Amino acid sequence: MAITKKDIRALTKNQLREFFVQEGDQAFRGNQVYEWLWQKSAHSFDAMTNLSKSTRQMLEDNFVINHIKVDTMQRSSDGTVKNAVRLHDGLVVESVLIPTKSRTTACVSSQVGCSLDCRFCATARLKRMRNLNPDEIYDQVVTIDQESRLYHNRPLSNIVFMGMGEPLMNYNNVLKAIDKITSPEGLGMSPKRIVVSTSGVPKMIKKMADDGVKFKLAVSLHSAIDEVRDTIMPFNKTFPLKDLREALQYWYAKTKNRITYEYVVWRGINDKRKDVDALVSFCKFAPSKVNLIEYNPIDDGEFQQANLEAIDMYQKVLEANDIIVTIRRSRGKDIDAACGQLANKN
Repeated sequence: MAITKKDIRALTKNQLREFFVQEGDQAFRGNQVYEWLWQKSAHSFDAMTNLSKSTRQMLEDNFVINHIKVDTMQRSSDGTVKNAVRLHDGLVVESVLIPTKSRTTACVSSQVGCSLDCRFCATARLKRMRNLNPDEIYDQVVTIDQESRLYHNRPLSNIVFMGMGEPLMNYNNVLKAIDKITSPEGLGMSPKRIVVSTSGVPKMIKKMADDGVKFKLAVSLHSAIDEVRDTIMPFNKTFPLKDLREALQYWYAKTKNRITYEYVVWRGINDKRKDVDALVSFCKFAPSKVNLIEYNPIDDGEFQQANLEAIDMYQKVLEANDIIVTIRRSRGKDIDAACGQLANKN
């Protein structure tokens, strides 16, 4: 009967040290292997050149490294790169490198498909197939860092969890991945350069606050009126705005970190003055800023980008109420890499 080998990256450094002691070797070998796995992102045991051949063979006999593989890579006319990433079990997720003059941002996925049901998002139509493991999230970041160095001659500067999936529905694995990304034993990135974006799961937002996380929070809001949000994001019936608002107040009280609201304005859905007024009052509950995001259609035409007058109205009313507002142009639209378009069409 075939032995199922354990994924070596599921082990902590201490567990690796204990494994070597049990095998009659010295504990520091575990440190060496851990460094190869995380700091050096080794894809194979053969790459671990400071270990003897017999040690590498022993690792090969006991473990696997379930490394991701980039199935296809597309480059946009604006410099955006989209990776279709194949996982060890054959499933595929997508991640995106977004360059600007001053930074390169990795947009990474946390689930295969998505747990939620936002009607404007292509990923939501896939439904959730499984959560990503911490190493699969980590690998996306490493890959995009390598592409940033190759194509833009600089390391990755920022990470946003805005790819496929709802990060707070894969909370433990996302936190473990961020822990590795920010650790000096991993990529050593600052948590202040990481944004976790949620559609709004109140109890998990409170848990994040209680856990004292150091990264930033963004909320995919799109309406501050329950009846409107119910139609575009049906899970809002389970997690209504009053619960979300209370969780965000709790988050700010605990962390003192300002909240970013991501907000798409659609024609005939949330483009009236009452929609802006509701957003203004929602923003007043805790210090926040609003990113107005350009919409990227997903084929069926049900959702259409609002006209410029509506966007202009939002900007003016928000600014008049001393709320910071930024208008975000989408990148990578020509390769279906923009917000809401990740759906594994390949």
